[in-house]
Amino acid sequence: MRFRNGLVIWAALTAATLCAARARVSAQATPTPRTPSAASYVGSAACARCHAPVYERWKLTRMANVVRDPKDHPDAVLPDLTKPDPLLTFTKDQIAFVYGSKWKQRYFTKVGDDYFPLPAQWDVTHRQWRPYNVAMGTDWWTAFYPPENSKRPTGPTCDGCHSVNYDVKTKAVTEWNVGCEKCHGPGSEHVARPTRATIVNPSRLDPVSAVNVCIQCHSQGRPLVNPVEGRYYDWPVGFRVGLNLRDYWQLEESKPGETTFTHFADGTAHKNRMQGNDFVQSAMYTHGVTCSSCHDVHGTQNNADLIKSSRLVCLTCHGPKSPNGPHTATVEQHTHHQPASAGSECVSCHMPAIEQTISDVMVRSHTFRFITPTMTETLKVPNACTTCHKDRSNAWASEALRRWPEFSPWRVGQ
Repeated sequence: MRFRNGLVIWAALTAATLCAARARVSAQATPTPRTPSAASYVGSAACARCHAPVYERWKLTRMANVVRDPKDHPDAVLPDLTKPDPLLTFTKDQIAFVYGSKWKQRYFTKVGDDYFPLPAQWDVTHRQWRPYNVAMGTDWWTAFYPPENSKRPTGPTCDGCHSVNYDVKTKAVTEWNVGCEKCHGPGSEHVARPTRATIVNPSRLDPVSAVNVCIQCHSQGRPLVNPVEGRYYDWPVGFRVGLNLRDYWQLEESKPGETTFTHFADGTAHKNRMQGNDFVQSAMYTHGVTCSSCHDVHGTQNNADLIKSSRLVCLTCHGPKSPNGPHTATVEQHTHHQPASAGSECVSCHMPAIEQTISDVMVRSHTFRFITPTMTETLKVPNACTTCHKDRSNAWASEALRRWPEFSPWRVGQ
């Protein structure tokens, strides 16, 4: 996409930036609403009566379908379980729930009133079975459970984020999947009296509280109080939208200069489900940008439920000669790649796919930092240049950047 009239584009983007700034100021001036204490959970179906168009979009999303019972949804199981495989040691009849469908699919069986992982997972990208067992000494909670996944209940480790209103005492839920009330809080009072005052709308929260709606699950961390009812939980027990997440949850911290189980040495996450850990480090976060500035979890036609395609969503606020950058006449002059190529997409360099979800399948970083090839050499964090140009060296990438006139040759070496 080329921009030939820089002045017009600058004016449009400046107007958009000013509008966004006013919205942020307004949001920050409005106290975060508290969920009414008497409200109870009613389930997403209750929302459909008044919010049918949004509900119809949402029910097709992965949020609404991350957990499925194969007895109700026979098509939920992606691999052919009739084909023999050394890792496939269970049958469809043993599967109580299927988790996931985009990158990987995991399977859970029910024993008593708990669910437990089965020992193999399906790699959707490579269409093959892989072992599934969280090794001891990796996630912090492994020290409190037996070494085999088959003996680790999913209630403490998974179910709180894959359901609405998981009860740690009864192990019951209002509904499985990420329903409306996961992000809007309990809705009984809103159903009885449908006004803005009786429900939490994340779009009207201050930026920090709005982002916390997503961080409650899209982050690695641990509860401030553990154990709960005798078990160690890997999600913020007791939190619901409308309360302060910091009273329930602490993010896993990085250790500068050290690669840990969760972070690269520069602080960038290196595993999936850490978008929140990344995002709170970003300039976007400090300027009041929220997750919903780019994503619509009610569902869109774009990858990752982006509000626009990945080629356009960044250009909502950034563009040639915009005060937000890039400070070049065209996008291609900034990227030094051909128009409409992968190298000219903002996300290719500012959101490199370097965070593992399964095997060699990676998801995108959310710090929005440009990682230099020198950082790869010194800190072992992958950079966008050689992640894409796999046949090239970091030295080649550094020298190429030094020849780009808009880059400081001193910063390229950092």
